[in-house]
Amino acid sequence: MLHGGDLAAARARFPNAPLPIVDLSTGINPHPYPIAALGEEDFARLPEPAALAHLLELAAAFYGAPSAQNVVAAPGSQILMALIADLMPQGSAAILGPTYAEHARVAALAGHEVTTVGSLADLGGASLAVVVNPNNPDGRVTSKDDLLNLAEGQRTSGGILVVDEAFVDVGPEAASVSDRIEQAPIAVLRSFGKFFGLAGLRLSFALTNRSLAERLRARLGPWPASGPALSIGAAALADRAWIDGTRMTLRAASERLETLLRTAGLTPVGRTDLFCLVSSPRAQAVFTTLGEAGIFVRRFGENPQLLRFGLPGKEVEWQRLSGALKSPS
Repeated sequence: MLHGGDLAAARARFPNAPLPIVDLSTGINPHPYPIAALGEEDFARLPEPAALAHLLELAAAFYGAPSAQNVVAAPGSQILMALIADLMPQGSAAILGPTYAEHARVAALAGHEVTTVGSLADLGGASLAVVVNPNNPDGRVTSKDDLLNLAEGQRTSGGILVVDEAFVDVGPEAASVSDRIEQAPIAVLRSFGKFFGLAGLRLSFALTNRSLAERLRARLGPWPASGPALSIGAAALADRAWIDGTRMTLRAASERLETLLRTAGLTPVGRTDLFCLVSSPRAQAVFTTLGEAGIFVRRFGENPQLLRFGLPGKEVEWQRLSGALKSPS
């Protein structure tokens, strides 16, 4: 599954659609963290080591890692996944799918023989086992106990388990394995941009044992994130009032979206509080109807009956979606 958010492609496909396009093709919070005014030094100076250290301390506390030494910052999870795949001995990479396609792509580029499997049991024995939890695009949740059992098997075979927890911020936090990264061969990927609504900031974290964390830091060098990313990331991770309020807001919006889609005759088959996956024999016609109305959603070439809807933000976007879903398709 490729990513969404390509508005240029949407405009090219639907050139007569009304503007602005309502982009529901991603799983990004439509209410981004409010950015305070940044100082000139955030852009003019190289990022300070002390600012990076402060961010890592806050990230360790927020994500439940044992310490800041277990946390690595980088400009996006794709880079972290590519580095982890490159640092592992070349072998087999098994990915629980269907899921986000970037992990398979970068594992193959690192020289691994990649397979997508349909069950957790089929991941065992791979040098690189990958689980997206909650899964994208269907929101499937794998239990913490099942992941830890898989990690123990990876220890025996000399492999590693990579768990992409990009949507745990709006999912069952009890499923996170971030607190066990020092005891088992696990690397956890956490996306800052999705929950905080700042995907363009390009900030993510890897949580793993200190040895692998040190190797990742060596690959990334002394400036793994920009000065603005360090400043904004630190402010957001420390803002518990905004975090708690946003989780409530997203939950209510997710329930509203599911109700709207059901009313339109689309069958939800999975969701998180940032997206809803639906199935319908009319999916391709609905995709076209929405596109012509200036609303862009995710479709799946490998399964044309599926569509994924992100959350509208402004009330006018909700009304545009509701009206378009009532149109014949």
